[in-house]
Amino acid sequence: MARVTTLKASGRRLEIALDDGATFNLQREVAISQGLKAGQEVSQERLEALKQMNSSQRCYNAATRLLSYRPRSRVEVRQRLLKRHFAEADVDSALARLKEQGLLDDLAFARFWRDSRSQFAPRSRYLTGLELRQKGIAAETIAEVVAAIDDSESVYKAARDRAEKLPKDDYHLFRRRLGDYLKRRGFGYGVIAATVARLWQELKQ
Repeated sequence: MARVTTLKASGRRLEIALDDGATFNLQREVAISQGLKAGQEVSQERLEALKQMNSSQRCYNAATRLLSYRPRSRVEVRQRLLKRHFAEADVDSALARLKEQGLLDDLAFARFWRDSRSQFAPRSRYLTGLELRQKGIAAETIAEVVAAIDDSESVYKAARDRAEKLPKDDYHLFRRRLGDYLKRRGFGYGVIAATVARLWQELKQ
């Protein structure tokens, strides 16, 4: 049986020193939730349990930091955590906690992705769906989310700013450059052709 001699704060961690000379770190949340304090005796089994709790909490904290930057899909968070070499059991536990807390929601993420694309970099319904599949979103969720995308509206939004930067003295060059730009955003020939012709007329007036 070892006794805790000191608990020294270091950022989000506490450095724990024992009277047998051993030291280890715990996340603050773990130390607080377990009521750890100087003078307390801890068995070897207790120490192992604390270290396991700590491993789980570190993984959860890493996941919340990822989500603080922007919303992410469940698959995306899982892959990022595994790349950081967290144990699979800790990753699954963290994902379950996040879902229970409403912090990990693939439908909400897919809607965020669609709306963000629509506002800042419009894509076709097809390409938006492809990007969501790459993020690990389920097919039925993708179908529900992309149904709200109107390609004829999105293609015009995508083309307008780009068209204003192109030369207006050569229609064939204008059509080729703008068409290639819109193809890269997943739009089909029909909506591209109509949009290019429309913008050429608008910008020539």
